[in-house]
Amino acid sequence: MAAVEIVSFGFLHGAPPPAHLTLDLRHHFRDPHVSPELRYMTAHDKAVRDAVLDTSGITNLIEAAVYAVAAFAVGPSAGTVTVAIGCAGGRHRAPTVAMALGDLLTVAGYAVAVDHRDIGEPVVQR
Repeated sequence: MAAVEIVSFGFLHGAPPPAHLTLDLRHHFRDPHVSPELRYMTAHDKAVRDAVLDTSGITNLIEAAVYAVAAFAVGPSAGTVTVAIGCAGGRHRAPTVAMALGDLLTVAGYAVAVDHRDIGEPVVQR
């Protein structure tokens, strides 16, 4: 199976990394940042992961991304398939989706590396 690199990031911390597939979660999925009790947490916290994964449509998107990665992986060029997943600050939605996608791809037999570029950045005040 192909190797897959998944990078979560925050658009407010810089440009998206180069990728075969980029998922922008900013406008279509509820942001845990708006909940004061979740704002300073990250995707390393179960409450954040639960809030993100309970958002309507998010699991459909993750499953669709698995199929998209599979399509890139069987394409004519060899090499690692890179997926970039972005939200506003890179602390909640993007890393949660990156972890969930990584878990599904690992179960499917892909060699997966997940990097959270901006999860340690300070909370963006907005």
